[in-house]
Amino acid sequence: MPSYLLCPALSRPSLRLAGLILSWCLLLLRPARSENAITYKYVDYREEGDRMAVESHYGMVESDLTPDLHLKLTGVIDALAGATPTGEAPATPGGPVKKAQISDRRKAWSADLSRQFPRVAATVGFANSRESDYVSNGVSLNTVTNFHQKNTLLLLGAAATEDDIKVFHQRDWAGKQTTDFIAGVTQLLDPRTFVTVNLAYGHSSGFHADPYRIILQSTEVVLGVFLPLTYPENRPTSRDRWTLFTGLNRAFPEAHGTIDASYRLFRDNFGITSHTVEVAWFQKLGQQITLRPNVRFYDQTAADFYRIDLNQAGFAALPAPNANGPFYSADYRVSAFRSYTYGLKIIWQLSTRWQLDAAWDRYEMRGTDGRTSKDAYPRAAIVSVGGKFNW
Repeated sequence: MPSYLLCPALSRPSLRLAGLILSWCLLLLRPARSENAITYKYVDYREEGDRMAVESHYGMVESDLTPDLHLKLTGVIDALAGATPTGEAPATPGGPVKKAQISDRRKAWSADLSRQFPRVAATVGFANSRESDYVSNGVSLNTVTNFHQKNTLLLLGAAATEDDIKVFHQRDWAGKQTTDFIAGVTQLLDPRTFVTVNLAYGHSSGFHADPYRIILQSTEVVLGVFLPLTYPENRPTSRDRWTLFTGLNRAFPEAHGTIDASYRLFRDNFGITSHTVEVAWFQKLGQQITLRPNVRFYDQTAADFYRIDLNQAGFAALPAPNANGPFYSADYRVSAFRSYTYGLKIIWQLSTRWQLDAAWDRYEMRGTDGRTSKDAYPRAAIVSVGGKFNW
């Protein structure tokens, strides 16, 4: 499941960087007036072919403790179940990949405390996410400083997480530590237009493999007799990530609409380079209804260690992950692929206190290496409904 479709600050793959960006966006978009609000959202993510299905309940409470002090508490409960590829190569090239049934429940929460100083807004955050085999704890600190009569905003942020992962092929839980930094500028160009440029860097060390992904290798068990055996994947134990984000927001009063467009360039030392383009249009229909059609395109190269199997690797698979290598993974999520998302959201402002919204999105992932089976890549529908009450 693509993590960005759920609450990014509380989803496993994006807890670090997306948490920073999300916290800053909420600060930036928060109205100047005092706000106490309760928000609820339900999200249903469902892949075709009886693959993964995730039901998420998301809640948020915001309160102005004082005119300069704002508290935000969020919580997510995810129930996930279905079939997912194991990484084992199909019996015939391009054929159906082997899948395993999984089910789990995730509970996550975060707390953000924001203080408004004369020119600086500072936010400190804490987050925790728990599954049966994964526990993550994180802290973050963001500051937004305004210049030139608030026409320029400077973002500086840092975050750190400590993760514990249960690995089925070893006795003890494995650990992973992550630190992230972000710096960015938002500039108002005219009364209708502002642009944003963010640069982020992250480093993580520890266990990076998926404990349930395997890879196949034909192995000689006795002289001249080979059997197709499977082994756990082995990824590097250190990762560096760089992200460049640019965004444009422009209002068109004559059309009663606003365009929100962004581009993201991502690169890591695994060898993955990705490009993300996203465009959304907010169309006002009268005083109460807003429609938001959106499209998103994502393209990435494969990790240097991605392989369909190890039959032509030139080395023997390891019985368990080893930090000294060699490294390999048959996880389709680190292969070369493209994904497309398009959808429509409707926002209904019933009154000054009540707001309702509903959205439908279509997600499609397609491999681009010409080797990985098409059956590995999911297609999904995402439906969400939500409401907000403020006072």
